[in-house]
Amino acid sequence: MNQKRIYSRRATLSLKMSEFEVPPMQDLLVIGRRAPIGPEAVRRMAEALSPEQFTIMMIDHPKVEAVLIRNSLLQMLDKDVLINIVLEEADRLISDTMVIRSELKIEVMVQREVELS
Repeated sequence: MNQKRIYSRRATLSLKMSEFEVPPMQDLLVIGRRAPIGPEAVRRMAEALSPEQFTIMMIDHPKVEAVLIRNSLLQMLDKDVLINIVLEEADRLISDTMVIRSELKIEVMVQREVELS
């Protein structure tokens, strides 16, 4: 019995961004190059509030120095794809002195078809 399988995977991303506030933790923070709080302080704050739940990633970008992101999101989607989307959207909002927090929802849709004989 020879079955033909068609398999597709898609991901829909929805980002909600706002200026940094207290409490600061959501799904990610985009840290400007001249922001009043730097990547190391953000990393320490995240570790104090939610141990081992976040990763800080240094970024090569004119306005953004780093992105703090929830580890569970990095398990769902490729890091480079995710960071590129975040930077593309944040670039329109951020100045190099800002810290932007963002809620990020990833919804994965899977559709499969099999040929019946």
